[in-house]
Amino acid sequence: MLNPWGLFLCQLAINTSYHVIKASLCLGGSDIFATVSENRPVGEFIANLSIVGDPTGVNSIRLCLTGENANWFYLEGRTIRLNSSILRVLDRERQGSVLMAALTCYEDDIIQSEYRVMVEILNENDNKPRFLEKTIQPRYISELTAVNSVVFTVKAIDADGDTITYIIDSASPDASYFRIDLPNSGKVILDKPLDYETKTKLQLVIYAVETNTKEWYNTSASLIVNVEDGDDHYPQFLPCTPISQDHNHTVVCTNPIYVVNITEKDQDMLLNFSPGPIHAEDGDRSLDTPLLYSILSGADKNRFQIDNQTAEITMTKRVENRHMTPIFRLRIMASQLNDPKKYSVATALVRVLAENRFPPLFNRTTYKGFIIESSSPATLVSTYGNEVLFIQAIDQDFVDGVNPKMHYSLQPTRATTGLYHITEEGVIIAKTDRLRSFDRLILEVVAMDEESGEVAKASVDIELLQRSQPIPWTPFRDMDVRIAGGIMGGMLLLLVTTLFLLIRWAKRRRRRQRQTPSGRGAVALGKHLKVVNSGRPMIPLVEEVSYQNEGFSIDYEASGGSGSLFGRHGVYTRKQSLIPPPPRCHSSHPDCGSGTVTGDMLPILAAPEPLVKDLTAALISNSRKDDYDTASEDDQVPLLQYQDVEGGNAAQVLSETNQRSSKQMTE
Repeated sequence: MLNPWGLFLCQLAINTSYHVIKASLCLGGSDIFATVSENRPVGEFIANLSIVGDPTGVNSIRLCLTGENANWFYLEGRTIRLNSSILRVLDRERQGSVLMAALTCYEDDIIQSEYRVMVEILNENDNKPRFLEKTIQPRYISELTAVNSVVFTVKAIDADGDTITYIIDSASPDASYFRIDLPNSGKVILDKPLDYETKTKLQLVIYAVETNTKEWYNTSASLIVNVEDGDDHYPQFLPCTPISQDHNHTVVCTNPIYVVNITEKDQDMLLNFSPGPIHAEDGDRSLDTPLLYSILSGADKNRFQIDNQTAEITMTKRVENRHMTPIFRLRIMASQLNDPKKYSVATALVRVLAENRFPPLFNRTTYKGFIIESSSPATLVSTYGNEVLFIQAIDQDFVDGVNPKMHYSLQPTRATTGLYHITEEGVIIAKTDRLRSFDRLILEVVAMDEESGEVAKASVDIELLQRSQPIPWTPFRDMDVRIAGGIMGGMLLLLVTTLFLLIRWAKRRRRRQRQTPSGRGAVALGKHLKVVNSGRPMIPLVEEVSYQNEGFSIDYEASGGSGSLFGRHGVYTRKQSLIPPPPRCHSSHPDCGSGTVTGDMLPILAAPEPLVKDLTAALISNSRKDDYDTASEDDQVPLLQYQDVEGGNAAQVLSETNQRSSKQMTE
C-alpha cells in the first residue's frame, strides 16, 4: 500500500513524462555560458540556443529571458545578443564581471524548459589610476624629522585592477627633499634635512602610472608639505652680521660687538650701546622662546649690572682712573628659558674716555676748490694758489686740535654720487674724466667724532676749469683785483683828507683856547669873563707855572721873574720856599698898576690844557720815586706849584710852551 507521498511522486513523474513527450520542441537546450568585452556596441553576439524548436517557425514555442541582468540581452531567433546603447555602455567596473539571466521555453503557454544564461564581461583598460583623496591632503612635518624616515604614504587605485607604480616628478620645486624607494608601495621618504628658517612650505608632484598595460595610463597629484618649526636653533644677538651663505640661501651670522663710551664722571646711568639696544631672539622665530640675560665676565664687582629680561646694562659706580682701566670687556649670555643649554654669547665694550667739552668745528663754513679739466681718471681738488685743498675740523679737546677719531664723509646727492671721495685726511679726490668744464657743484662735508658722535658740517664750492685756465692765486680774479685796488686807493685818499681836516680843526681849537688867562680862568670857574671874585686870594693859572727839570729848562728870570725854582732836577720845590711873585693886575681893581696886591686877592684858576697834563705826567715819570716816597704824607710836595708871575712874562712862557707842544704834535 502506497503512502500519500508516494502517490504524489508517482503522479508527478507521470505528468513530467507526459510533458516531455508533448513538448519535444523545447528539448535539446542547455545552460548558456558566454563572454563579452565591456564597452561593446549594441547587438554584440553573445550565444546561440541549442533547443529543437524555432520560435520564428510554425511551431508554437515561445522563449523568454528573465532575471537580474535580462535587460542586457535580447533574442534574435535562437541567438542572444547584447542590448547596449550610446547612453548605456556595458562597463565591467559598474556592472560587475558576470551578467546572469534565465531563458524559459514556453509551449502553449506552458513552461517546458528553463536554462541559465551566464555571460562573463571581459575587462578592457578603459580607466586611469585615481589617487585616494585622503592620501594627498596637505601634510605637516616637523623640521626635526630624521632623514631616511617615511614621512607619508600616497595611494592610488585603478578600476581595471592594473598594477600602479608611484613616481616623484623631478621637475617639481622641492623634489630633492623626498624619494620613493619601493615604487609600488607609495611610501615617501625624507631625503635631506628640513629647515623651517629657510623654507616653511614644500611642493612636489607624484605620478601614479599603470605599468602592466600597453596604454600606461597615469594620473598626478600635487602635494603641499608644511614644515613645522622645531627647537633646533640657538639664540641670536641682533643685528645679525652675515659672514657666508650656502647654496640653500642659508645665512650664517656672527654676534655683533656692542660699544659705548663713558667718562670718569659718569655713574648710576643706563648705558646706551651701539649698535643698540642689546637684544637677542630665539633662532626658532615661530617658537620665540623667552630668553634670560646674564653677564658671564667683566662685571667688575657689580660695577655693571644687567636686567635679565630686557638686557639693559646699568653702571653703578664711577671709574676712578681711566688710565688704569681704559676699557671694560663684558661677556653677555642669552639663554633659552626652557632649555638653558641653548645659549649664545656676545661682547660689549665700555670705553672710558676723557670728558668731551668741545664739539668739532670747521674754521670756515664754505671752502673753495678748483679742478682743471683732464682725461685722467682721478685728481686732487685744489684751492687758491694751486695748493691741495685740505678740509679739516678742529677739536679743542685736543692740544693740537687734531682728533684722530675724526671721520670725514660726503653727503651723497644725485649729482655727486660716485664722482667725489674724501679721505680721512680731508683731501677730496674727483673723477676728472667724468666731469665737464664749467661745471660747478656744492658738496657737503660731514666731520663726525667717532667717540662722541658729534657732527660738524661745511660746504665745498668746486669749480671745474678749462685745460688752459690757471687756478686763481687769490679769491679775487683779474678784474676784481683792479677794482679792489681802486677802492683801496680811494679809501686811503679819504683817510688822508680826514686826517688833515682833523689836524686843522685841532689847531684852530687850540688857537681859540689861547685866550687871556683871566678869560680861560673865568670859563673854568663857570663865570662870566668880567666877573672877578675879590674876596678870595688869587690862584695862579696853570699856564703861569714855572718849573725846572731835565725835559724843559725855563729860566724864571728870562720870563721877567725875580728868581727861579730851587731844588734838584725832577723834584718840585716846596711852595713855602718860593718867593711869592708880584700879583697880577686887573683893570677893574683900584690898585692895579701900583705893583701891590692885597693879601686876600688870588688870581683866577684856569683849567689845565691836555698838553700840560701830558707834560705833568712826563715830569712825574722823570722824578725819582725814592725821593718822592721819603716825604711824609703831610710833607709831600704838590705835583705842581702855581706861581704868579708878571702877566706879560707868563703869557710869553705860555706861548713858548704851546709852540713847542704844537710842533711836537705836528711831528
